[in-house]
Amino acid sequence: MKSQLVLFSLVSIVLSASIFQSFLKGFEQLNSISQEVLQQDEETELIKLHRNLVEISSISQNETSVSEFLANYLKKQGLTVETQSIDDSGKRQNIYAYFGDSKDAKVLISSHIDTVPPFIPYRREGDLIYGRGSVDAKGSVATQILSTLNLFQNGEIQNGDVALLFVVSEELDGAGMKFVNEHLDANWDHAIFGEPTEGKLGVGHKGIYNFAIEVQGKASHSGYPELGIDANTKLINILHKIIHSEYPTNELLGNSTINPGIIDAGVASNVVSPIAKARVLIRVASDASKVVEIISNIIEEENQEYHNINLIQSQYSEPAYLNFTVPGFESIVLAYATDIPYLTRDFKSRYLYGPGTIHVAHSANEYLSIKDLENAVIGYENLTKYLLHKQD
Repeated sequence: MKSQLVLFSLVSIVLSASIFQSFLKGFEQLNSISQEVLQQDEETELIKLHRNLVEISSISQNETSVSEFLANYLKKQGLTVETQSIDDSGKRQNIYAYFGDSKDAKVLISSHIDTVPPFIPYRREGDLIYGRGSVDAKGSVATQILSTLNLFQNGEIQNGDVALLFVVSEELDGAGMKFVNEHLDANWDHAIFGEPTEGKLGVGHKGIYNFAIEVQGKASHSGYPELGIDANTKLINILHKIIHSEYPTNELLGNSTINPGIIDAGVASNVVSPIAKARVLIRVASDASKVVEIISNIIEEENQEYHNINLIQSQYSEPAYLNFTVPGFESIVLAYATDIPYLTRDFKSRYLYGPGTIHVAHSANEYLSIKDLENAVIGYENLTKYLLHKQD
């Protein structure tokens, strides 16, 4: 009888603990849901717009949904909105918006709406907002829009002062901005481009040379390599030369950097490789044409024996040097590239500014603080007013 009582007591304790754990788990889930609801209730228009943008997946070549959202949002705010399809699919659209009837504006404010892969869902933890594109560059998009709306609603700008341009494909090949340059019939005096600059004005940024290398080999048994042509070894030799070559430098932008980002080679460890491919991106500090010449010479030299190497260029731009002296703003030198060089209009001045740091962009932990967002709205407002009153 005593042992039965002990057993009954143990069972009661286990059941009580289990019930208590279930209660705690339910309480934690309820608390988490309550916090999410509370955060949404406390959202300002800025935070809400930023959240809506980040929640939409817009990886390069799949920007349709974010373009549609932005077009509808800007129309509801009273702007005239034009969509610009950059290819025959009609699904990849730049957004151009302005007040009134005139496409021309004194100040163009622009950023990009595509992101790198993969999509990372929106998440907010206190003052930090996580998610793909949160900093690069939907933070810039949201703050550019809200700053412009604020200025208009406060009567500080009017029709013909500011136009907004949001482009696709910046992260891929700059096709969105290239299409604007060739097809958008509008004129502007000054331009403000949005990227993560830590709330400072970019002095300049590096150019880019993005290319692929394809080596065609001949498969054979690995015990008899003389019967084949080893594509892998050839690719390794090429990449070694590319990495260890000397490239033009710049006192302001520093050294060029080389990233062999993708390598796809071989079929099996016991087969002499019949194919080897690589994609390389060089951040160019100076004279992109010279960098292209260096790479072309390497390929030409390695092609002497079998003529089995192809060089495929996909993206090219020279470094950009920007205006950066504005009262109240600090400046920063940037190692990344943008699509600014593809808009070859005759601007009186060009500026690069935006919230957050590039150091977390493209990462699995991409984030932006609410404080940075709020400060960027003020920054864009001040920069826009400065340019509208600037004496040329």
